[in-house]
Amino acid sequence: MEDSRKLLCRQRQVILSFLLLGLSLVGAEPRRYSVVEETVGSFFVTNLATDLGLGQKELSRRGARVISTGNKLRLHLDVETGDLMLNEKLDREALCSDTEPCVLRFQALLENPLEFFQAELQVIDINDHAPVFTDKEILLKISESSPPGTTFPLKNAQDMDIGSNNVQKYEISPNSHFRVLTSNRSDGRKYPELLLDKELDREEEPELRLTLTALDGGSPSRSGTTQVRVEVVDINDNAPEFEQTLYKVQIPEDSPIGALVVTVSARDLDSGVNGKISYTLFQPSEDTSKILEVNPTTGEIRLTTQVDYETIPSCEVDIEATDGGGLSGKCTLLLQVVDVNDNAPEVAVSALTSPIPENSPEIVVAVFSVSDPDSGDNGKTVSSIQDDLPFLLKPSVKNFYTLVTKRALDREARAEYNITITFTDLGIPRLKTQCNITVLVSDVNDNAPTFSQTSYTLFVRENNSPALHMGSVSATDRDSGTNAQVTYSLLPPQDPHLPLSSLISINADNGQLFALRSLDYEALRAFEFRVGATDAGSPALSSEALVRVVVVDDNDNSPFVLYPLQNGSAPCTELVPRAAEAGYLVTKVVAVDGDSGQNAWLSYQLLKATEPGLFSVWAHNGEVRTARLLSERDAAKHRLVVLVKDNGEPPMSSTVTLHLLLVDGFSQPYLPLPELAPDEAQADLLTVYLVIALASVSSLFLFSVFLFVAVRLCRRNRATFVGGCSVPEGHFPGHLVDVSGTRTLSHSYQYEVCLTGGSVTSEFKFLKPIISDFPPQGTTGEIKESHTFQNSFGFNY
Repeated sequence: MEDSRKLLCRQRQVILSFLLLGLSLVGAEPRRYSVVEETVGSFFVTNLATDLGLGQKELSRRGARVISTGNKLRLHLDVETGDLMLNEKLDREALCSDTEPCVLRFQALLENPLEFFQAELQVIDINDHAPVFTDKEILLKISESSPPGTTFPLKNAQDMDIGSNNVQKYEISPNSHFRVLTSNRSDGRKYPELLLDKELDREEEPELRLTLTALDGGSPSRSGTTQVRVEVVDINDNAPEFEQTLYKVQIPEDSPIGALVVTVSARDLDSGVNGKISYTLFQPSEDTSKILEVNPTTGEIRLTTQVDYETIPSCEVDIEATDGGGLSGKCTLLLQVVDVNDNAPEVAVSALTSPIPENSPEIVVAVFSVSDPDSGDNGKTVSSIQDDLPFLLKPSVKNFYTLVTKRALDREARAEYNITITFTDLGIPRLKTQCNITVLVSDVNDNAPTFSQTSYTLFVRENNSPALHMGSVSATDRDSGTNAQVTYSLLPPQDPHLPLSSLISINADNGQLFALRSLDYEALRAFEFRVGATDAGSPALSSEALVRVVVVDDNDNSPFVLYPLQNGSAPCTELVPRAAEAGYLVTKVVAVDGDSGQNAWLSYQLLKATEPGLFSVWAHNGEVRTARLLSERDAAKHRLVVLVKDNGEPPMSSTVTLHLLLVDGFSQPYLPLPELAPDEAQADLLTVYLVIALASVSSLFLFSVFLFVAVRLCRRNRATFVGGCSVPEGHFPGHLVDVSGTRTLSHSYQYEVCLTGGSVTSEFKFLKPIISDFPPQGTTGEIKESHTFQNSFGFNY
C-alpha cells in the first residue's frame, strides 16, 4: 500500500511538471493540460487567469466560461480565482476506450470582448485493470505427430488499460513439452502462441494441463490466468490452409443488415472427417462479434447489424478453419468501413444576447459551435443566413461562428428578427441543420414626439364659460415604453404682454386645451401660443406646435350712435328750409357696433315722428331725408326717434332722437332754444327782454344789409346772385372720428349753406355735400376756400 502511494505521488510530480511546461507555452495553440485518471473531483488543473495573462477580476468582468465538446461540462472554472478544476472523477477507459492519447478538448470563452482560447486536457492512464481471459479454459487438440517447433495460437487476454499498462507478455507453467511465445498484432496488441519443444506421445501422456498467465507492464504489474488443456490426438497430419492469409475488405457504412462482407475459403488435404472444415471467428472482440457472423460451412461473412463509421471505422478479426481431426488454420480479416454522409451538422448555441439596444454599432448577438461526426468533405460545413437581414455570420476559431450585426438597428423600423441559420456539410447528398433564434431590439429614445399638425386653429365663441374645452393637440412618439410617454405643456409666449397662463391651460396627459376665463372678442380677437410635447426618455426629446385661437364674435354689443351725440347738455337741432324738395338730405345718423360680421351690420328705422310721412330714414346708411315737399302748414319743430338695429341673433338696438327746425330762410340765426323751467323764466325776465331787444336790433341790421345787396344786384342786369360758401378749417369734433374695422359708413358730411340777400323769399340753398375721409390724428386737413361776399354766411354741420 505504501508503495502505491509513493507511485501516485511520483505520477503527480510528473503531471505537475507537464503543467509547468504547459504554463511556459501559454502562447501556443492549443494549450495543453493533463490529469491522471481516477483523480477525485475538484482537483486543481491550472490557473486559467495566469495562463491567459489576465487578472483574477478580469475573468469575472469579461464573463469567462468553459465550453466542452458535447456540452458536458467535466471542468469547472472559478471566475473569482481563475482556478480550473475537475467537476467529476474521470475514467479514461470510459472516455476514450482504446484511443491513445485520451484528449478532452474544451474552449475558454471570454464574452466581453469576445475571445476564444483552445485547450486540451489529456487523461493519463494508470494501471487500474488486470488482464482478463474471456475463457476460463482453453482446449487444444494436438496431433501426436506434430513436429517440434510447431506453434498453436491461443486466445489473448483483455486489458482495458493502454500502453505499458496493457498486456506485455505471457507465461506458461513449467512443463517438458511446451513454452509460450508473445507475438504482436498489427494494432499493437500482444497475443500468445504455444510452441511445441518436444514431440508428444499420446500413449504416454494423452492430456496435459497448463496454466497460461498474462502480465501487464504496470508498476506494480497486474496479471490474469487461464487453464490450457491439451488433448493429444491421433495423427491428422494436414491442417486446413486458407487461400489468403489476409483479407482486406471495404464496405460503406450504410450497408444493410445481412450484406455479404467476404467469403473466406480454406482447404484440407486430409480426407473424411479430417478433411471436413468448419469456419469460426477466432476470438473476436465484443464490437466485432456484434457486427459480423460467419457461416461455418461456406465461410461467408455477413453483417449482423449496420456499421457506423463514426463508432467503428475499422476492425480486425481472425478466421479459424478447423477440420474434423481438430487441426486448424487461420487467416486475418481487415474490415474498413467507408464513411457515408449520414450525419447532419450538430449545432450548439454557446451564447445569445437578446434584446440588443438599437443604434448600437457592430455587436455580437450569438456564438455557435458546429460539429459533424463524418469525415473528409462529409464533415466540412458551410453556414448561411437570410440575405434580407442586417446580420452577418462570421467564422471564429475552429468550428465556432459568431452572429454580429451589420449596422446599427432601428427598433422603430423593426423590433423583432426571426433568424434562421443554416449549416450545410459538403457531402453527397448534402445534409443541413437549421437553427432558429429570435432577436429582440430594445428601444432607445431617438425619436422626438411629432404633432399631427404643425399648427392648430381653434375657434372659440366669446363670452364662453370658464374651463371650456376648446380643443386638443395630439402628438405621437415612435419609440416605445417610457420613451413614448408624451407630456404636453404650454411654452412661454413670444408676446410678453399676453397673459397666457391666465387664458389657457392644457392637460399634460392628453393635450386637451381649456379656456380659464371668459374671452371678449372686442378686447382680444385672436392670439397665438406654442405647445410643447416632451417624452419621458433620457435624455428627453421634445417638439412644439403653434396654436392659434380665434375668438368668434357674439352679438353682445348694442349699436353706438356717434352722431348726433346723445349725452350733450342741450339737444342738437337740425335746420331744414321749408323750400326743400322731396328727398332733401336733412342729416345723417352715424353709428357703430363693437361686434363684427353680420353682428355689426346696422340698419336704420324711423321709430317715431312728430308728423309721420314728412321725413324718412334710409335703412342702410342712416340718411334722414324729406319724404315730400314742405308746406306752410307743417309744424316748425319736429322730433324724430330713429332706431339703429344690428343684424345679430338676437338683434340688439339703440335709439337716437333728432330735433328738426323748419325755417323759411337763414336771415336770422336760429339757435336751439333750451327748454327752461317756468320758474327760471320768471326769475330772469330782464335777461330775456335784453336778449329779445338785442335780437331785434341785429335782425333789422342784417335785413338792411341783405336789402342793400339785393338792390345792387338787381341793378346789375338783374343777374342772379351766386354766393360763395366758405368752410371753416380745423379738425372735426372728436365724436366724428372714423372707427376702423366696424364695416359701417363713417364718413363726415360737410354742407355748404348760403343765404342770398335781396330775395323776397329769402331763399335757403343747400349746395352739394362734400364727403371726405377724416385725416389721421395729428395731421391737418385743408379745404379749399371759396369767394365770400359781404352778405353771405357759412354754416357747417
